[in-house]
Amino acid sequence: MDISRLSSGYLVRRLGENDIEDIFALCRKNELYYKYCPPFVTRRSIADDMKALPPRKEASDKYYLGYYDGDKLIAVMDLILGYPDEKTAFIGFFMTDTSVQKAGIGSGIIRDLCAGLRDMGLTGIRLGWVKGNPQAEHFWRKNGFSETGVTYDTDGYTVVVAQRVL
Repeated sequence: MDISRLSSGYLVRRLGENDIEDIFALCRKNELYYKYCPPFVTRRSIADDMKALPPRKEASDKYYLGYYDGDKLIAVMDLILGYPDEKTAFIGFFMTDTSVQKAGIGSGIIRDLCAGLRDMGLTGIRLGWVKGNPQAEHFWRKNGFSETGVTYDTDGYTVVVAQRVL
């Protein structure tokens, strides 16, 4: 996949172990997210997330992406292609830096992502938000995602599964 096609305004690149400190700096400022989705971020949890895969997926299907405005990391996304089916992508995690929230930047990133994935032949995106997190639910609904009716419980919270047709 040509990840440069996923954004019209930002440099997008795969993130790796050398980027963990920058990712940690971005994530730790988003205290509201971790209030609803504990535990609080650690460098170890980021490293683990970089390798985490859903069933029947391989590392080549996973894109742990950073969005950059110049040299500044402004967003992080965990994207899995072909999950839960061949024509769907799955966003396992998406977070913008607190300094760019409520400015339309996150929505712009998602808009460009949807266009890029559609151009690649995908027909949908699926994700989950933590039930009761008003910020997450509002963001994803505003960006065209609808509840599927599926929820699942994890340690301490319930995930609402949502999707968007491309």
